[in-house]
Amino acid sequence: MATQEQDFLALVKQINLLDMNLTLIDWDSHTNLPQDGASFRGELTGYISGQELALRTGTAMGKFLDYFAAHPAELDEKGQQVLRLVKKDYDLNHDIPAEDYAAYQQVVSDAQQVWEQARVAQDFSLLQPYLEKIVAFKKQFIPYWKRGQATDYDVLLDQFEPGMTVAQLDPIMDTLKAGIQKIQRTLATRGTQPRTDFMSRAVPEAVQERLVRATVSRLGYDFKKGNLSRSTHPFTVALNRGDARITNRYGVHDFQMALLGGIHEAGHGLYMQNFNPDYDYTPLADAPSMGLHESQSLFNEIFIGRNAAFWQGEYSRFQQATGDIFTDIDEATFYQGFMATKPTMIRTEADPLTYPLHIIVRYELEKALFNGDTTVAELPALWRQKYQEYLGITPANDTEGILQDIHWAGGDLGYFPTYLLGQIYAAQFYHTMSQTLPVNDILASGDYSQITQWRKDNIHWFGASLTPQALIKQVSGEVLNPQYWLDWMTATFEKAYQVTK
Repeated sequence: MATQEQDFLALVKQINLLDMNLTLIDWDSHTNLPQDGASFRGELTGYISGQELALRTGTAMGKFLDYFAAHPAELDEKGQQVLRLVKKDYDLNHDIPAEDYAAYQQVVSDAQQVWEQARVAQDFSLLQPYLEKIVAFKKQFIPYWKRGQATDYDVLLDQFEPGMTVAQLDPIMDTLKAGIQKIQRTLATRGTQPRTDFMSRAVPEAVQERLVRATVSRLGYDFKKGNLSRSTHPFTVALNRGDARITNRYGVHDFQMALLGGIHEAGHGLYMQNFNPDYDYTPLADAPSMGLHESQSLFNEIFIGRNAAFWQGEYSRFQQATGDIFTDIDEATFYQGFMATKPTMIRTEADPLTYPLHIIVRYELEKALFNGDTTVAELPALWRQKYQEYLGITPANDTEGILQDIHWAGGDLGYFPTYLLGQIYAAQFYHTMSQTLPVNDILASGDYSQITQWRKDNIHWFGASLTPQALIKQVSGEVLNPQYWLDWMTATFEKAYQVTK
């Protein structure tokens, strides 16, 4: 006779199997779906999503949560960890009136279509009434979600980065703003501007794809457990640890975008391929947070892909893969051009030194919006003001300004800080790893297996069994510290810009 724990985990597995179907459908929608199949696909997605939501928030799940609240000793350690995540998800969705949640989903669906129109028209006012409704719904829902957080915005942060708060983020943001400005002044006054003309040389897409495939394989991404496809925007989907697929895009005159994009997504995929097998079919087979998921893609992209030691070993392979395209460019010149930094208007095109400033703008606006210091109508002017203040540039129109991201139209308020947290987590992991491994020697050798294994053993294996705070403390021995990011960026960009002492 099955125990209550076995029955509970069986229900969790049913939910996970439906999630796998939705994940596979999503991957196919972005890679293979014929144009005329979209409406049928939408109906299929809606049907399976409804089945999955009914299991996650239904009567059976509620009974299990009540039972184990009264009988916690009947769950082993894994069961307790699963219960923690399942209960949080249940509480997030169960108490909101169904008709209100359905109305919110409809507004989000409409808003994303209007966002497309507003971008074409370069006019935020088209999106404004929809975003006002989204914000109003979020404010209506926050009391259902609140679990003792100090501010309303903390509630939203917690949905993407459990345990993160404004009180923690504010000093991190201030430290980074000051540190980035200091690095920029140093580069401007004591550095040598890199040569960058060769960065736009034409590299055939097929050559780029072969290069990405070979590079990410050496970085540990396992093609027996994955797949590399093409899509408009690169992304990663993982059905399970045996099927974690990545996509990439290519531009003939932008080989850097393709190479770093592939390396980035392979970092996500590597994470998903290496969870503890005991976590299969449970929410433990995931990252503890969006920031920690980003930490592994950014570990790949920034702390390996933009590392001078990496290019010491990699550049000869890069030249061989690209034929005679870069034979006149030596390794030092190439690396310096590869690391050129300057403020850009578009977040997704930013280099790693200026990227945090884009996130800080969004963080400060979201925080002000939910803590009562501004309104949706005031956002475009505040956006322009902060871009001028932090990056020294002002958007010419709403499309290259406040309309550049779909996140707010999609209801993902509180999400943006996780991109920046990912860089900070990655820097701290890299620093910790460097205490026990000769990282520069390993990178220069071209055999990255020791680095891959360290990440598997110390980060990937644990999945979502630990909270973000517990994982960073277990790995590094301290809480999240932005100074490691600043130290690495300072040393790396001073090298690339040949800063004089």
